[in-house]
Amino acid sequence: MTHPLDKGAAIHLPVTVVRAVLRWTPTAAGPGVPDIDLSALLLGTGGRVRSEGDFVFYNQPRHPSGLVRRLPRRRDAAGLRETVEMDLGQLDAGVTRVVLAASADAGFQAPDSAPRLLVQEAAGAAVLAAFPLAPGPAETAVVGGELARAGDGWEFRALGRGVRGGLIALAREFGVNAARPPQQAAPAPAAPATPPAPPATPPATPQVAPVPHQAPAYGYPHSDHPQPDPGFTLPPQGPQFLPQDHPAG
Repeated sequence: MTHPLDKGAAIHLPVTVVRAVLRWTPTAAGPGVPDIDLSALLLGTGGRVRSEGDFVFYNQPRHPSGLVRRLPRRRDAAGLRETVEMDLGQLDAGVTRVVLAASADAGFQAPDSAPRLLVQEAAGAAVLAAFPLAPGPAETAVVGGELARAGDGWEFRALGRGVRGGLIALAREFGVNAARPPQQAAPAPAAPATPPAPPATPPATPQVAPVPHQAPAYGYPHSDHPQPDPGFTLPPQGPQFLPQDHPAG
């Protein structure tokens, strides 16, 4: 018997081998549009994955234990569907809940695509719970619901919480480190600027030897006229050298 659920409601599961089925209707934009994916995150007591293997999605369709796995996408008269099959009863005791999330990086195009999450028995495909999803225009991922331990069994809880940022943001929220956006490499240091070439050395100015300065002779300015011969002497002069008068005779 199908149990339609409202947001926040929970229902006990009578079986532990179940299938989570995401259904949606292609819109007029194309036969496979929008492109919606169903993922499962196995969480520990801290509400986060214990390792990268606890994230089951289109690039990792099988949990290492083999107890949670994605099935191929199918198309039928009701539209498209994605399925994750789980054997909850055999999961490690460290797994406290399994989050079921839908993502559409290009948008859900709701309400036209009418996405809805179903929980079915794996054997016989009886629908145990049905929950319509209503993501907002800017939300590209939805935490549709979760399968959680309840006493000795499991229950399904309808959540319907929208997430912006698509599958990467959703996975990061639950501790999937591989979903972190790659860090940009630091730019390589710029090569040191080539210093400008030193200015060319101007040609040396020819040096003219200075002409020795000659002191002026006898206090007169230096003249280019020929100097007197130092060996030249004047004839004797003075009164003693004047000719003497002879006495009249």
